[in-house]
Amino acid sequence: MAAGTGSGSTVSAIFSPVRFWLLLPSWVVIGFFLLVPVLLMLTYSFLTKEFRGGVIWEFSLASYDQFLFDRGLFGDEAPVIKWTYINIFIRSILQAFGATIFCLLIGFPTAYFIATRPIQSRTIWLFLITVPYWVNLLIRTVSMKFLIRDSGPLNELLLYIGLIDAPLHVINTNFAVQLGLFYSYLPFMVLPIYASVERYNFTFSEVASDLYASKVTILWEVILPVVKPGIIAGSILVFVPSLGAFLAPDLLGGAKTFMIGSLIEDQFKGNAGNWPFGAAASMILLSLVLVVLMFYVRAQNKDQT
Repeated sequence: MAAGTGSGSTVSAIFSPVRFWLLLPSWVVIGFFLLVPVLLMLTYSFLTKEFRGGVIWEFSLASYDQFLFDRGLFGDEAPVIKWTYINIFIRSILQAFGATIFCLLIGFPTAYFIATRPIQSRTIWLFLITVPYWVNLLIRTVSMKFLIRDSGPLNELLLYIGLIDAPLHVINTNFAVQLGLFYSYLPFMVLPIYASVERYNFTFSEVASDLYASKVTILWEVILPVVKPGIIAGSILVFVPSLGAFLAPDLLGGAKTFMIGSLIEDQFKGNAGNWPFGAAASMILLSLVLVVLMFYVRAQNKDQT
């Protein structure tokens, strides 16, 4: 142990003079491609919309006020809570939460199955999970729309085998959006859980079984606590992009399934858009994502302690 510690200290001392230069490329990339866009979005959220599109460099809270309050047609009435955008935000949270649960219910058994296969065949199973995602997300979402439409292959198959008498109306519903989100982000749930289950020592399950623990008890009391970091990581990786998704709501949903990602997208389209309002909605969404990530960090710290 002493030798290992000494070797580590020696290596650290060798690279200490150039540590700044080694980290500089990472800092530049993070600063230019992450911090600068976020700061620009934050700045735009406090600007004023120009009548013909774009922005006027006059700082204002009007965009946040528009998101939260209604002040009447001429803006001179007492403010009341405006539920239009808040309801869209709540709907987005519920849709993202539903997609996360759906992916977890399917992803955990799938990851467990793959992790318990012989080592030689695991690569094949992982390949089968990931190969559809080599295709662009837009193409996959359009394909999903083709499959579930009223005259699509799904309804034609169900009608042919006699399970239904009339086509199922799936498209332009919340369920269609859920299918789109589930299909888009399922591997983000499977892969972290698979990594956790693969490292799991199945001797613990054998010991619990020898002590007459049921399979349900082994799952809840032995396996899940060990693989919980993978479950949390997978849930975060599904929930966060689902929250800001706009392809699935736009292509598979309708007006009643409008989500915050679609709202933000619309604000930056053409001259009719409202860039400050879109930036304000983006910052509200980013704040929610940061809150979710803070809970994730706290959960990870509790597990480590």
